[in-house]
Amino acid sequence: MKLNKKKRTALLGILVLLVVILAAVLLFMGKSSSKKEKIGFIMTGSIGEEGWNEMHYEGVSEACKNLGVELYVKENVIEFTGECGPAIEDLVKQGCKMIILSSYGYAEEVKDIIEKYPQISFYNSSFEYHADNVTSYFSRMYQARYLAGIVAGMKTENNKIGYVAAMPVSEVNRGINAFTLGVKRVNPDAVVTVAWSNAWDNEEEERKQADKLIKDAGVDVITYHQNQTYVADEADKLGVYSIGYHQRLNNGSDKHLTAVVGDWQSTYEAIIKQYLRGNSQDYKVYWVGMDENAVKLADFSAAVSEDIKSEVSKATHEILSGKDVFSGVIYDNEGKLRCKEKRAIRDEDLLEHFDWYVEGVEIYEK
Repeated sequence: MKLNKKKRTALLGILVLLVVILAAVLLFMGKSSSKKEKIGFIMTGSIGEEGWNEMHYEGVSEACKNLGVELYVKENVIEFTGECGPAIEDLVKQGCKMIILSSYGYAEEVKDIIEKYPQISFYNSSFEYHADNVTSYFSRMYQARYLAGIVAGMKTENNKIGYVAAMPVSEVNRGINAFTLGVKRVNPDAVVTVAWSNAWDNEEEERKQADKLIKDAGVDVITYHQNQTYVADEADKLGVYSIGYHQRLNNGSDKHLTAVVGDWQSTYEAIIKQYLRGNSQDYKVYWVGMDENAVKLADFSAAVSEDIKSEVSKATHEILSGKDVFSGVIYDNEGKLRCKEKRAIRDEDLLEHFDWYVEGVEIYEK
């Protein structure tokens, strides 16, 4: 009888211990979930807006989901309207310790706010502003632009290619120059004519500039650097070949040849992991390319021949093998030697000081 009582006492003690352990585990899990990391994300458009905003939102959303962090989004925060600062302030109040500024001009606009919060890790999709608590991130989209140039250079029938560009900043200039180098690789006689929209998202102006290039300048292939597909849509209506950016033209004809696209999920996962590891300040520039599957060309339309695909494949292999797009002998469009044989233009210059255009670029000023 005494033995049974001892057994009962021991069993009761074990049960009590298990209850204590279970309560501790549940309490720990509750505390862990309450301390879930919060990531702020500021964007110029809405989460359902096709093009730049949709691609970035889907990328960061999936990245946060995979990494188990909470995402707080501020939509429709237009650059240089004074809206970015209050958006940051609100995200800080909500407990975000990492804030992603997903448009080019944000950081320049809110320098004082960034300095106000040295404990916040900011990630900005521009390389032209620096601070101790800011990391610049972007994809080497110019690599895919180079491949797109090959497509355009081989597809044009009159050697006149159009490019509707947002504004003459380093990011946009990199794309223009890489695209033109791709064109000239396969078609030395072709010219790339650039028209400015002076905005990332202005349907009326983008269609207007596309019309000018097609109807007045006579281009028979056109591409662009803006958030949405207005230029490609206009080209499709006018029966002109186009190459997109961020995504293919929905329901477009075979005249829409391909698009320069990025895998933003992998990019956002990389920078969020960097932040979560506590070394966000160790890297001031995060710039990824084709070797990390961050950029590529979208599927080709039926109008892209096997010869074009073969040349694109060859150039892709060269880039993945270490060849830099901006290497070898490069002259600008005023005849000045910008890069010598067996040399490459430094990343620093590509990122911050690209204020010139390669041979073959013409600025449309009518």
